[in-house]
Amino acid sequence: MKLKTIIGTALLASACTLPAYAQVGEQRHNFAVGINGGINLNSVSFSPSVKQKNLMGINGGVTARYISEKYFSMICGAQIEVNFSQHGWDEYYQDYPTISYTRTMNYIDIPFLAHLAFGKDRGLQFFIHAGPQIGFLLSDSEKIDGNWEEVIANGANIVTEQHGKPIDNKFDYGITGGAGIELRTKAGNFLVEGRYYYALSDFYNSTKKDYFSRSAHGIITAKITYLFDLKK
Repeated sequence: MKLKTIIGTALLASACTLPAYAQVGEQRHNFAVGINGGINLNSVSFSPSVKQKNLMGINGGVTARYISEKYFSMICGAQIEVNFSQHGWDEYYQDYPTISYTRTMNYIDIPFLAHLAFGKDRGLQFFIHAGPQIGFLLSDSEKIDGNWEEVIANGANIVTEQHGKPIDNKFDYGITGGAGIELRTKAGNFLVEGRYYYALSDFYNSTKKDYFSRSAHGIITAKITYLFDLKK
């Protein structure tokens, strides 16, 4: 756990210091704020493994972005978001279609992103986002259907340790990144983006005495963002 904490802290520090390095190239002071919304396709990396399919959830919140400079053809800046985001997993057993289990976990996620873009000041741009992300668990719920006891009694090799198990660690951290396109107009800036989040933390305890040695989120996100400039 110490190594994961060090990595997470280093990534967070690097994102927070991005503006300090924006001293080369054509200086800009463009500050924009807005809203974002989209969907998550969630899964969890378990060890021992748990069979599952993607669980769909919502993702949305507020965005703030600062563009500090244009270095040759690359536009450089930093972006922060505060989002309500649904994580979790949906267990799926092809040989046992009568049973199902879903755990939905509601988080406040805060990604700290480097923003690198290429394109025109007015018109279409291509951008890349990357940086650390932290999250705070608000609540979770589970839904279980079918006669699991009967299926297991008949010899099914299924992991059920996670069923009904409380979440041990409510603080989540990891790295996220993605790419998209932005249309910059007089009416505002419209962004369409795909992003992936890889958790470095486990939400269940993972010491030698615990059942799971790994329980971490993996999330594919598709979102739309609208930003309007406060300062150009």
